[in-house]
Amino acid sequence: MIIGMMRLEFRLHGNDTLKGKRRVTQSLKQKLRATFNVAVSEVEAQDSHDRLVLALVSVAPDGKKVESRFAKALALVEAVSPAELIDVQTELFSET
Repeated sequence: MIIGMMRLEFRLHGNDTLKGKRRVTQSLKQKLRATFNVAVSEVEAQDSHDRLVLALVSVAPDGKKVESRFAKALALVEAVSPAELIDVQTELFSET
């Protein structure tokens, strides 16, 4: 069993309210959950108007499935997000 974690950091240009940030956050979280069956949470910078950090977690029998799911999720985020993606980090953990 492989557990994968992907951290996505975004810059929200022209956003000056937490309400605007929440609209972007909820839209991305819903699309990722519905399309890829991953757990998604905002993990940092909750009080920042112009910075959004999401973490995705996925579990699969092997690393290739997790990597494939994350690659597709990243492509979706890049295609639909109004925010600028500034950093992506991925980690895989294996059951031992």
